[in-house]
Amino acid sequence: MAREERNMIGYMVALVSEFALRFSIQPRQAYAYLKRYKGMEHLHRHYGILHTQSFPDTVDVLAQVCQNNGGGLR
Repeated sequence: MAREERNMIGYMVALVSEFALRFSIQPRQAYAYLKRYKGMEHLHRHYGILHTQSFPDTVDVLAQVCQNNGGGLR
């Protein structure tokens, strides 16, 4: 596995954990929610930009993306 792929995976795992903490849910639930409402897709597509932002800012962006796609966490 390439270094960049390892970095991306590590970042995504950490971000899912931060998302779970923000919304007081389990990381597994956070991942399922992000996947269902296109947050993971957005994160993968825009990783190059998002990984330069703070975790709180990126969690805000992902929460908004999910809300725009029918998610109910606020």
